[in-house]
Amino acid sequence: MDFDLNDEQRLLKDSVDRLIADQYDFEQRKAYAKHPQGYDPKIWAQYAELGLLALPFAEADGGIGGGPVETMIVMEAFGRGLVLEPYVASIIMAGGLIRQGASAAQKALLLPRVASGELRLSVGTQEAQSRFDLHDVATTAKADGNGWVLNGEKGVVLAGDSADLILVTARTSAARRDKGGIGLFLVDTKTAGVTRRGYATNDGTRAAQLMLSNVRVGLEDVIGSASDALPLVERVMDQTIAALCAEAVGCMQALHDITLDYLKTRKQFGVPIGSFQVLQHRAADMFIALEQARSMAFFATMMADEANASERAKAMSAAKVQIGRSGNFIGKEAVQLAGGIGVTMEWKVGHYFKRLTMIDKMLGDADYHLTKLAAAGGLLGALA
Repeated sequence: MDFDLNDEQRLLKDSVDRLIADQYDFEQRKAYAKHPQGYDPKIWAQYAELGLLALPFAEADGGIGGGPVETMIVMEAFGRGLVLEPYVASIIMAGGLIRQGASAAQKALLLPRVASGELRLSVGTQEAQSRFDLHDVATTAKADGNGWVLNGEKGVVLAGDSADLILVTARTSAARRDKGGIGLFLVDTKTAGVTRRGYATNDGTRAAQLMLSNVRVGLEDVIGSASDALPLVERVMDQTIAALCAEAVGCMQALHDITLDYLKTRKQFGVPIGSFQVLQHRAADMFIALEQARSMAFFATMMADEANASERAKAMSAAKVQIGRSGNFIGKEAVQLAGGIGVTMEWKVGHYFKRLTMIDKMLGDADYHLTKLAAAGGLLGALA
């Protein structure tokens, strides 16, 4: 398989790498985090100017028509920069749901505004009892005249306290854990009955608890089928996993680079500690874990648009397992090799480790996906 980038992809990579190098050193990141929404709106506007917000959308919808490889390029750079902006929530997750499930009229109304940076989106799929199961939905949607009435609560809505619109799953029929009877609804956060409680997350970004009390939405706010939206949600969340894997690789690469630089400059007994063979072995083990993660991120990217839902899900579970394990190992080694400063707020190593831990937990951690993959017969059996 050819993993070389074409000319347009190399230009994209150079552009994003340059943006992160110029605008996202660790001190700048601290300043961005002090904004009320947890990131600097000026940086979000720069993403729009560079076309990053329009990247995954079709040209007919005001986008650029990029695919999973282009998303991987952007997300890996964002991982190295530890970016705070809600690119995953607004563009990958919510944008993906609209791009792949909305009607032509809905796309025409929403996507150009998303691509320009005017409209910020998020997604509410998690609930207190659901853990990582997307089909466990207690939030209800009852048909009422020319619309629906929503009641329920969603948790960990990424950047939900600054989003203009939130796409939420709600049950229109069947029992709480049934895979049928689930709809996807577009909720304007200014609608009566919508309450948000924003909070800072462990990795420095923001999320919100979303409460819906007799919230009315129109028929035009239904994305796709009102009773069979789960396959769409699962497909987009699989694609989100691929993007998160690429971001994690960017974080791991940064941790490895920082650790090597520290081993070369920190001295003990009059010599750089990197001259000690035992520490060289540990750095080599970090590199092996990084390359294993990179390979699985490539695999997830190649499988992101796989039409066969079962095969796609197996690939994403396999990638999530390796990413989670590699991220945990590299993060721990980076902290240990840096010594006490590795867990201080002033040193960026701990911040990368926090982000890797959050990525592991998003959409199912390594243990969850290992169990899921085993129940599906394993990846090698599927490929055979």
